[in-house]
This record gives sequence, C-alpha cells and structure tokens, in this order.
Amino acid sequence: MAMGRKRRIGLTVALVLIVALGLAWYDGGEEPIRPIVQDIPVPEGR
Repeated sequence: MAMGRKRRIGLTVALVLIVALGLAWYDGGEEPIRPIVQDIPVPEGR
C-alpha cells in the first residue's frame, strides 16, 4: 500500500512539472529586447 502512495505522489509531481514546462514553452518565456531611451544629465568636465 505504501508503494502505491509513493508512486502516486511521484506521478503527481511529474505531471505538475510537465504542465509547468509546457506553459513556459507555450508562453515563449522571453520578451523581445527593447532599447532604453532616456536622457541622462552629465556634469560638465573641468
């Protein structure tokens, strides 16, 4: 009986992991890189 419980827990963990990886793959996992355009005040040199 204990072996069945361990197997069920293992299968549940594996299923959750597969679903999480599937969602990450579907989402793409990455947004396109956009340049940061912002003026920065630079102090005058001496």
